[in-house]
Amino acid sequence: MPKTTVLLADDHTVVAEGLRSLLESRFDLVGIVHDGRALLEAVGTLSPDVVVTDISMPLLNGIEAIRQIRALRPGTKILVLTMHRDTEMAIEAFRAGASGYMLKISPGEELMAAISSVSEGRPYAAAQLGKDVITLLMEAGRRSGEGSTPLTPRQREVLQLIAEGRTMKEVATILGISPRTAESHKYEIMQVLGVNTTAAMIQYAIRLKIAGDET
Repeated sequence: MPKTTVLLADDHTVVAEGLRSLLESRFDLVGIVHDGRALLEAVGTLSPDVVVTDISMPLLNGIEAIRQIRALRPGTKILVLTMHRDTEMAIEAFRAGASGYMLKISPGEELMAAISSVSEGRPYAAAQLGKDVITLLMEAGRRSGEGSTPLTPRQREVLQLIAEGRTMKEVATILGISPRTAESHKYEIMQVLGVNTTAAMIQYAIRLKIAGDET
């Protein structure tokens, strides 16, 4: 029987390389990427059975990447592997289309079991999230995939890039849009959020973990 193909996404190179031998011992590791946009490109090229992805990644965060992967390749299973322990973040991941949610503090064997579980169509939630959390997560997963933010998918992409310190010209280049369109998105984001400074926009992005480092 062919091995399950796995694509790993983590912006910390040391972490990713540390997981390489573990994953290769049981699965066919087809690639490792270090940002959300590289993840989308690799999914389209490599068509993995399972994506194992972090949440906090540059250019495109894991939650937004999950939403786009689900639209690009609905059959690909997605397992989140993160330091974010809060249930709300897990719910957001399942709403976006994740099949499982793992914590980086979990043992390696649990990660192997989680990948096998989601590859076979069985959702997985880390035991550390709580006894009854899987029921809550699956109920959340049956709701809208857009989550609780009032912003559109494109606006969330623009907001993350702004929060990462990108200029509007860089935002336009990364997203393949004109600088004028990028500026228009920024204006619309500020209108929706009811803010009038870039700093306030960035605080919103960090608060909802659209951007910002893991803790």
